[in-house]
Amino acid sequence: MLKQLADIHPLLPDAGLLLLLIAVALIAYWVAANIFVAALHVVAKKTAHTWDDSFIVFGVGRRLAQMVPAFIIYIGVNWMPILEPGVTEVLLNVTSAYMILVVCFTLTAILSALNHIYESSPVSRQRPMKGFVQLLQIVIIIVSMLLFISALMDRSPVILLSGFGAMTAVLLLVFKDTILSLVASVQLSAQDMVRVGDWIEVPQFGADGDVVDVELHTVKVQNFDKTITTVPTHRLISDSFKNWRGMSESGGRRIKRSLSLDATSVHFLSADEAASCRRFELLTDYLDGKTNELDRYNDARNQTVDQRRLTNIGTFRAYIYCYLKSHEQVRKDMTLLVRQLPSGPEGIPIELYCFTSTTAWSEYEGIQADIFDHLLAIIPEFGLRIYQHPAGSDLARLYPG
Repeated sequence: MLKQLADIHPLLPDAGLLLLLIAVALIAYWVAANIFVAALHVVAKKTAHTWDDSFIVFGVGRRLAQMVPAFIIYIGVNWMPILEPGVTEVLLNVTSAYMILVVCFTLTAILSALNHIYESSPVSRQRPMKGFVQLLQIVIIIVSMLLFISALMDRSPVILLSGFGAMTAVLLLVFKDTILSLVASVQLSAQDMVRVGDWIEVPQFGADGDVVDVELHTVKVQNFDKTITTVPTHRLISDSFKNWRGMSESGGRRIKRSLSLDATSVHFLSADEAASCRRFELLTDYLDGKTNELDRYNDARNQTVDQRRLTNIGTFRAYIYCYLKSHEQVRKDMTLLVRQLPSGPEGIPIELYCFTSTTAWSEYEGIQADIFDHLLAIIPEFGLRIYQHPAGSDLARLYPG
């Protein structure tokens, strides 16, 4: 039959054999893709493990099935001595190049599946490996491209590598960001600077939120308004950023806020005012101790005019400290102080510095608001006033009509 086809046209036998070989390869691919791969999917779904599902999601079996037709053609060509040597050589080169690509895509899919399995473990939040996996995938792709070109040209890869030195400068320019990101990824991982789930602030990029992904080239940050900001990985090394992980791990979040008091409302406490302050149970120990201290000081010096006396601002500051010490949601094992800052055009600032017993944002804001609500309401009890700029209602009272 082949001889009869050759009598019609010399290329018909080669074309017939090739069509037959391609038909066999396509049938084998259909069997592999629709029966073998489908069976793997069924087995993976029935197993109690979840790691095997990652290989299904990233299509490892489907990519392996693509190797079957190329392998059949590669073997079948060698079994057909009737084909012209030139045709055989071209088919072998093209088939080899295709199999290299399939192996490349399969290896990258396997690496992605392994990284997906790793990310399902708790340790991945402390040591993200996605950047290293992406770097390895890039290396595999580069090597595969080199072998792919070598297979098509039927030349040794060494010949192509001989000209690699001259291309180094170009490659460094092309892969500059990749090289910088690689170094940054190693430093971020080795020094444990960023993990998935960390709250970071990168003002240069307007990023303020939780890290959702750490890749080779970028770090994705989901801001609190639910927008996504991508930060180049190497910029986290070259520029400064704030990581709030230490606050989360400590279990306490800092309150650092001031109350501005009107300087004209500050005065010494009279005997009646001091007696009135004893109504506050929190101030009993302070007033007793402070009164004894002042009496001893004044008696030792027999001073009458410039005696040391209790002040309303000092008593209020002591009240704030005692109030925070007794507050159930303020940490007692962390820094807790109430201090008076230098007075200025906007009054006398009294700053609270303490830590709440929770780091949850909503709960923290609620605790902070409750503390200042109470202090703002109780300030008049000490004869003090909050300083604020004149409002329209203030001016209306001064100039009625």
